[in-house]
Amino acid sequence: MGVKEILAKLDMGSAARTAKDLENKLVFDVLIGGGPASAAAAIYSARKGIATGVVAERFGGQVLDTMAIENFVSVTETEGPKFAVALEQHVKIYEVDVMDVQRAEKLVPGRINEIHLASGAVLKAKTIVLSTGARWREIGVPGEREYRNRGVAYCPHCDGPLFNKGKRVAVIGGGNSGVEAVIDLAGIVSAVTLIEFGAELRADAVLQKKLYSLPNVSVITQGQTLEIIGDGKKVDGLVYKDRTTGAEHRVELEGVFVQIGLVPNNKWLKGTVDLSKHGEIIVDAKGATSIPGVFAASDVTTVPYKQIVIAVGEGAKASLSAFDHLIRTSLEYEAVVEEGVTA
Repeated sequence: MGVKEILAKLDMGSAARTAKDLENKLVFDVLIGGGPASAAAAIYSARKGIATGVVAERFGGQVLDTMAIENFVSVTETEGPKFAVALEQHVKIYEVDVMDVQRAEKLVPGRINEIHLASGAVLKAKTIVLSTGARWREIGVPGEREYRNRGVAYCPHCDGPLFNKGKRVAVIGGGNSGVEAVIDLAGIVSAVTLIEFGAELRADAVLQKKLYSLPNVSVITQGQTLEIIGDGKKVDGLVYKDRTTGAEHRVELEGVFVQIGLVPNNKWLKGTVDLSKHGEIIVDAKGATSIPGVFAASDVTTVPYKQIVIAVGEGAKASLSAFDHLIRTSLEYEAVVEEGVTA
């Protein structure tokens, strides 16, 4: 929780005051979420000279929970919270209305779209870029949250290089993402242990073939992770149960990568935009959703490879698509405003 969130909780009357202020906002040309994709979308929109708003519970989103970022092009090394501040500072160079510490609860599509907030306020926009991101699926065992960013990680591409030669790590999850993580990490660390709950790995055959060819990899199936343990400062081991024998085993290591999938932040969108079987917003090549005028970007969509650099590019693309939509429908919107129609 950041300073803004803490202050909002301490000031019991702030929500009502903020809601009243938000209700008086004019109709935005484009309304955007609050992660890296959102920052890019906001900048591209503002540079077009259109009324741009950003609404987010936490500006920066999942980036705020990432300690080390070493793979964002042109930024050699930074930390998630610092990167989020840089994103917000860049956005605020332009005339962008940033409304943070606000949680969206409902999307009401129409000729003028509405976003209903938890505070009770309703924001209106001609176009919307949904960029609510996703969160890593947790295994929910003791030690996982206690040692998060202190040995427990969720992104092998981001945090893998921090575990250099000589380190031992485990990857939990035997699907494509888990096996791909093991293959990547095997070239960095001294040893990788893959722990899969089921009797067999679920990854593609070609990935499994590569996995079993690596000399510093061991695979455990029918393994139920029970606890991640450490010395109070960092991870130093993991305990799992053999589901076949019931025996418990401890693995000595310095890092644990949880790779059991992502959970899209989409609960408030169900019943509006079309979602995939995994709960991701279905988008086309231009970032368009099933609702005209509503676009989407970032980890909440069906776009593969959940990376910051990809989210930024997708955010810019969705913004450009929203602007193109505005141009093509400007006469229609002018008629709507003149008639006083808002939905």
